[in-house]
Amino acid sequence: MKTKAAILREVNKDFEIVELDLDPPKTGEVLIKYVAAGLCHSDEHLRHGDIVPRFPIVGGHEGAGIIEEVGEGVTRLKPGDHVICSFLPVCGHCRFCASGKSNLCDLGATILEGCMPDGSFRFHLDGEDLGAMCMIGTFSERATISETSCIKVADDVPLDKAVLIGCGVPTGFGSAVHAAATEPGDTIAIYGIGGIGINAVQGAALAGAANVVAIDPLANKREMAEKMGATHSVASAEEAHELVQQLTHGVGADKAIITVGIVDTAVTTNAIHCIRKGGTVVITGLADPNKNTIEFPGALLTLFEKRIQGSLFGSGDPFKDIPRLVNMYQAGQLKLDELITSTYSLDQINQGYQDLLDGKNIRGVIIYD
Repeated sequence: MKTKAAILREVNKDFEIVELDLDPPKTGEVLIKYVAAGLCHSDEHLRHGDIVPRFPIVGGHEGAGIIEEVGEGVTRLKPGDHVICSFLPVCGHCRFCASGKSNLCDLGATILEGCMPDGSFRFHLDGEDLGAMCMIGTFSERATISETSCIKVADDVPLDKAVLIGCGVPTGFGSAVHAAATEPGDTIAIYGIGGIGINAVQGAALAGAANVVAIDPLANKREMAEKMGATHSVASAEEAHELVQQLTHGVGADKAIITVGIVDTAVTTNAIHCIRKGGTVVITGLADPNKNTIEFPGALLTLFEKRIQGSLFGSGDPFKDIPRLVNMYQAGQLKLDELITSTYSLDQINQGYQDLLDGKNIRGVIIYD
């Protein structure tokens, strides 16, 4: 069949809207019609070369939709099911899945290639194979994806809101709850209040942190952070350090979470100095993998037992955390509607990303007809 999609052909080029050929689902695969797709910063990283995928590629890794067809051997899903897609597939039986680290599933090795687990592709244009970002390619009206990327939800879950639970919400929430292991009474410093950072704020607050310090140069993002659970907000790392020292009587933050758009040595150095002895810095933001982005005196690790912890998908389990976060949203504990600043059509995708870069959006969402 044919499908309209937004693709990237190379670094430093805008998304291009094209009509692609889409293969039907094979064994273990499903055909999904997307209802909504989130405009996550990670796809913007592809455009700017901070992350380099296999080009050309169908963008989008935050999506929710309705199953239209299932391939041979698929038993968990059926046509008509509503699903939220995980940007990380979960096989359930590799070493990492079996040890409770399904966010590190071996199937995730090809998410930047965009191929299916068998190494083949489902999107084509004029005889050329196109990958799908994170194997799901949510910037397409329809996609053929692996059932390992789909988490079924109830039909009454609003997919145009719950779409954020496919990436931004669990990544930020889990950075605070799982990776940072926030405890009641903690002081948490969060650097960068975008789509990930705002959910780290929610996670830290829901975990019982006494002080949640949101750090962002933009006033609109600091204001939103305080609506989402931040007890304090400041514009700079220097202000944050001074404030944390006051709040903790000179001890330092228990944990710091880095969720800025591009991680650099300045923010990692500030974070390591902000935390107390035995504290943890969680690095969730991305940067060019060929550049060193962590720099500070190594003696701080030895003498003060400070820790650095990376976090992918909030160090959680997509098949456990996505349903749990949906339940929290339906119970009124987790805020989603408030996170969506603007909605766009697929044709407006480049404007949506410009709005993100201009700091106008906490989260933009593409809504399909």
